[in-house]
Amino acid sequence: MYTSFIKILSFVTAWVILTGGMASAQQQDPRLDVYISDAFSNNQGLKQQKFDLDRAMFALREAKSMYLPSVSMLGSYTKASGGRTIDVPVGDLINPIYTALNELTSSSKFPQLSNTSEQLNPDNFYDVKLRTSLPLINAEIRYNKLIKQQLISIQQASVNVYKRALVKDIKTAYYQYYQSLQGVEAYKSALLLINENIRVNASLLKNGVRNGTALLRAQTEQQKINAALISAQKNTENARAYFNFLLNRPLGDSIDTSGIHPIVFTSEPDSIRGVDNREELKQLKATQQVNSLDYKLQRSAIIPKLNTFLDLGSQGTGTTFNGNTRYYLWGVNLQWDLFTGGKNKYRAAQSQASLNATAAKLEETEDALKLTLLQSLNNYRSVKAADKSARAALTFAEKYFRDQLKAYQAGQLLYLELLDAQDQLISTKLRIAETQADLQISIAELERNQATYPIDNSN
Repeated sequence: MYTSFIKILSFVTAWVILTGGMASAQQQDPRLDVYISDAFSNNQGLKQQKFDLDRAMFALREAKSMYLPSVSMLGSYTKASGGRTIDVPVGDLINPIYTALNELTSSSKFPQLSNTSEQLNPDNFYDVKLRTSLPLINAEIRYNKLIKQQLISIQQASVNVYKRALVKDIKTAYYQYYQSLQGVEAYKSALLLINENIRVNASLLKNGVRNGTALLRAQTEQQKINAALISAQKNTENARAYFNFLLNRPLGDSIDTSGIHPIVFTSEPDSIRGVDNREELKQLKATQQVNSLDYKLQRSAIIPKLNTFLDLGSQGTGTTFNGNTRYYLWGVNLQWDLFTGGKNKYRAAQSQASLNATAAKLEETEDALKLTLLQSLNNYRSVKAADKSARAALTFAEKYFRDQLKAYQAGQLLYLELLDAQDQLISTKLRIAETQADLQISIAELERNQATYPIDNSN
């Protein structure tokens, strides 16, 4: 019976040795990198961020197109009746001349004319033309293009901020899922011990060596472990569903955790790079540039705007189209705002205030990011110490369980005392699984807070 218990204990502790009992260097799981790459392609939230980036790119193209000439076709047709008229005294002017001519020629060849009244509104009149216009001097176009370029930088930084947060969430979910798997395995291995206890105690009771108390206690412990196992399995399902949600996959898809390696550190991370690479700072710096350019834009209102245009068209009545109806018209337009009631000055003041606010926000954000980095580093150190303590406790728990098992087999120990040693061993194994996951998650947090994970902007 002692040999059977030792075999089961060896099977149980083998998992502990594989997952946390041996020191090894940190290794990145290549399968996890594949999952992260899939998330960059499929995550719905990231897709929305990329759509916003596309919109910013098209806005820049629009700003650049303002430098190019624009060609428009303009046309109008008018049919009018009534309205204002202009009197033309044709008869008063011509009739005296025609009368004199008739007298000289003793004839009536020259008739008398009546005065006319012409309608001012054009009737049955068309005007069709192609207008080409081109800006020659316009400071607003230049600054608008520069602002759109900075807005692209802001949105690209926003995409990267989302990517880094997504990387951290995926790694956290991945290691929590792995931790839940280890919890399930720990409870399953505990059930092996409990089932063996039940078998042994049932045999002892049958042979009259022991009473039924130990058997009842073992059966009670079996029910408790079964309940804990069901709860751990539910946690595993939830962790798997959340991980797949981040990757926009079916929630029940399997997750490959074969690439996870045990991790025990004997020193600090290779380097602490600070927060200079954080995209949040890049966003604010680009926002500063936008505010500065907007200030210059408002100040540039004193610069006149000069455009040129060329019209090629035809004007006439009805459907007439010939050399007399065709025309061209070229010219330049000048706009110089000499007085606007201080409107542009106040707009420039607003931009200056926004610039000052962004500078203050940048300083505050940098301090906050440094604080977050310090907290994550301290959290890593704390988890590392907890892991070291848990591994030391495992050594004691294994030895304590073996010693208690020998004493129980020799009849020198109550079953409740053996059960206490077993509970300590199981709790220590679960604690190691937890600290190993916490170590990985704390490293992911350090990576996030230093913005060190390689992000390919082409994804």
